[in-house]
Amino acid sequence: QYITGQQEFYGLEFAVTPDVLIPRPETEILVEEAIKELRKLNELKKFAFCEIGVGSGCISVSILHNIPSATAVAIDISEKALAVAKRNTERHGVADRLSLRIGDVFGGVTDKFDMIVSNPPYIPDADLTDMQKEVRDFEPHNALFAGSDGLDVVRRIIGEAPEHLNPGGLLLIEIGFGQSEILGDLVDPTIWSDLEFIPDLQGIDRVLKIRLR
Repeated sequence: QYITGQQEFYGLEFAVTPDVLIPRPETEILVEEAIKELRKLNELKKFAFCEIGVGSGCISVSILHNIPSATAVAIDISEKALAVAKRNTERHGVADRLSLRIGDVFGGVTDKFDMIVSNPPYIPDADLTDMQKEVRDFEPHNALFAGSDGLDVVRRIIGEAPEHLNPGGLLLIEIGFGQSEILGDLVDPTIWSDLEFIPDLQGIDRVLKIRLR
């Protein structure tokens, strides 16, 4: 995909470079769930979501492409990734509805949203040596690896998200194999409700979904 500079995702073609992760089919589960939930908000005149770690823009662009009434803010720590995302917003005609910002997790963002989505790094550092060569040697490590259990960034998102969600707002995070048990214990039931894990086609819990009380 880096050679051709293209990858198909959720029915759209995205530009990709070695500065961003190659979009993967599992992430379409996150997009599908976000679209389903945002369609329930159609009674609102205007609604907005936020993406943490925009990368190529495949998540935000796909959602905006399917929900014409939505707007979004998307954040990434990498200026080069934001440049790729900008290309993809222009390619698919959503640049006027997506504000791209540089920052670490919610750094510099004061807005409140109806939904927050993220495909953060979630692979344990120790798994590096076991990764496929194509992934290990070419994809950006800061978008893949996050501490001893892979959940360093996920913990930050869960901890900081309540400040940036409207009451009843949703948080959707892509997660890895075996992490749902740990996350089930991490989610504070006094802050969050409706805890749900959405499985992928292999039956692996792939998306954490929680609602702010």
